[in-house]
Amino acid sequence: MRPAGFWRRSAAWSLDACAVALPAFVLCQAALRDAAEAFDTAGATLVHALAWRMMDALEALDAGRAPLAIALGWMRDPALHAAASGIRAAVVAMLLPALLAFVPLFLAWCVGFERSRWQATPGKRALGLRVVAADGGRATTGAVVLRFVAGTLSWLTLNLGHLMAALPPLHAALHDRLSGTRVRLAEGTPSRMPFWAVCWLLLWAAAALAANAWLLAGFERAVIDALDAALAGRGPYGGP
Repeated sequence: MRPAGFWRRSAAWSLDACAVALPAFVLCQAALRDAAEAFDTAGATLVHALAWRMMDALEALDAGRAPLAIALGWMRDPALHAAASGIRAAVVAMLLPALLAFVPLFLAWCVGFERSRWQATPGKRALGLRVVAADGGRATTGAVVLRFVAGTLSWLTLNLGHLMAALPPLHAALHDRLSGTRVRLAEGTPSRMPFWAVCWLLLWAAAALAANAWLLAGFERAVIDALDAALAGRGPYGGP
């Protein structure tokens, strides 16, 4: 059996992740809604604190204070520290319920399907992939569970563990190597990735770019509004 390439595996994983994310979202939507509101509040607090500190910095520079001293003052500023802590707490509050809902469901999804007669999740089956032992035989339940758990290391290495799947000749990710498993193309599967899968990956890339652009635009608007509020509160450079 031929080894599966990185992009084909990525498309398969994203299909499975979307399928599991829907019920996971239903399970944790109330917690996510509350966490999102807390994140908005914490973000606004941080942006306003930064805006006022920027005004202070302009006044300090105008008075001849050294930029390094201003930067050190920001690092010790209790208001900024408190605002940053609020952001961290809000992010954890958003991620924790999502992970607690998604990870167990995804574990059951992957182990159940990869140990089935298909030896593949629905996403992998759609791309003509199979999970097998390193020797080409059927992967054991323990190996499949270890494969899922070891996938955490691939994420913690900032996806370097996943990128190992692009390296020939094995095309084995870090979690494949640790669990003694491999992802192979099923017999009769064309080597070329289907066109629809390429479009699916491009759609994901476009969605990621759009989300980043939306977040940056929102942050820019928030900063401008906060600076306008700071200027209105005391005038430019502290003037009347």
